Amino acid sequence: MPDVRLASSQGKWILLTTVLGSSMAMLDSTVVNVALPRIGRDLDANLAALQWTVNAYMLTLAGLILLGGSLGDHYGRRKVFVVGVVWFAGASLLCGLAPTAGVLVAARALQGVGGALLTPGSLALIQASFHPDDRGRAVGLWSGFGGIGAAVGPFLGGWLVDGPGWRWVFLLNVPLALLCAPIALRHVPESRDGRSHGRFDMLGAALGALALGLLTYALIEARQGSAVVALTAVAGLAASAAFVYVEKHSADPMMPLDIFASRQFTAVNLVTLCVYAAFGGFFFLSALQLQVALGWSALAAGTALLPTTVMMLLFSARSGALADRIGPRIPLTVGPLLCAAGMLLMLRVRPGASYAADVLPALLVLGTGMVTLVAPLTATVLASVDTARAGLASGVNNAAARAAGLIAVAALPLLAGMGPDAYLSPAAFDDAFHRAMPLCAGVLVLGAVIAFATVRSLPPDCRRPECRHHGAITAPPLEGQTAAKRIG
Repeated sequence: MPDVRLASSQGKWILLTTVLGSSMAMLDSTVVNVALPRIGRDLDANLAALQWTVNAYMLTLAGLILLGGSLGDHYGRRKVFVVGVVWFAGASLLCGLAPTAGVLVAARALQGVGGALLTPGSLALIQASFHPDDRGRAVGLWSGFGGIGAAVGPFLGGWLVDGPGWRWVFLLNVPLALLCAPIALRHVPESRDGRSHGRFDMLGAALGALALGLLTYALIEARQGSAVVALTAVAGLAASAAFVYVEKHSADPMMPLDIFASRQFTAVNLVTLCVYAAFGGFFFLSALQLQVALGWSALAAGTALLPTTVMMLLFSARSGALADRIGPRIPLTVGPLLCAAGMLLMLRVRPGASYAADVLPALLVLGTGMVTLVAPLTATVLASVDTARAGLASGVNNAAARAAGLIAVAALPLLAGMGPDAYLSPAAFDDAFHRAMPLCAGVLVLGAVIAFATVRSLPPDCRRPECRHHGAITAPPLEGQTAAKRIG
């Protein structure tokens, strides 16, 4: 049984290294949006290249995050975590030194591989290391500091872009890794799952990532209307079908399809797809809108988007407690509707708009909706399956959210009629942004309808997520496999 106490020096070192590791991955999923206009100008990149700068990272992260958790259970959580940190730092260095947009996109894909190794490992290390009496508080601190990192991210990214340059958004990860990895090796005890048999669904992971990659390419390049794009789309659908076939017939699937036998689990994941597709599209385009159409600096744009993350950090725990009392159906219905209203309020954000009168009200309404739905969504996912599969359920839900954001960033510019150089024209981008926001709102309304029609009350003895206080905005809180196995 793990016996490290939080008050001990070792406990503090463990908490520090896990916060540093998770913050690296989280920062790069939020900060890069603020840097996109400057990256595009410096590397002479078109809109498609900027989409790939975001999506290459999300593609490998979403496709491999379930596999990353399994590798840690078998080979050692500390070992895989450290490998992920070092890998992530090396890929970040490549990003910071990238001479062309193509090199940057390739390095971002490598970053996602590192993120898939360290993201599930950071929480698993806490759950596997701390004494049961201290574990809840340790997870709470990990979540709180992670939320602070998410809140600081856009501000820090804007300051770096306007100051030393966008390359430092990536290069900053290198000294963080040089601090994180040695602390982990010296102070974090190694742990494994003794029941892990060492068989990994590599084919399933490869097919999942391939399907996402092909479909993403087809959506981003669809405006060309070429035969290659059509063939890529068909190949993506074929890879998706092959992924489902492999997962259905594999002895040890990465994503066992029988988990979807729970109608509530399936329904909540459909809500997740709608909600996080809208979030992914919104935060990608909003950071560009504030800089391209309104002419704000990167620092001003990053700081402007801060209220949503701060609200999640401060109030998501209270929202979770409210959902415990009234059930998840109302929060999962009202939350997306509030988010949809916030995105429609963004239609007032045009050149010459005021932050206090136009941008802030929209973000406050959006943040209220996010606070309302995120914690109940995670709790409902965990309550929809057996306790022994809670870690798997959380991982599937997290991967679904990231995949939804990936597809949204690929598809939304196409649906909104953005040309390859739209971000270079304030008027053209402004027009496309105002076509995109109603699309995001419509997807959120669909999510609310699904929630109202399908979500039911949770049983009184269901599991509650240990990390629902996390302030990230790009994916739901990730529940570790260890906690699920401990009580299963």
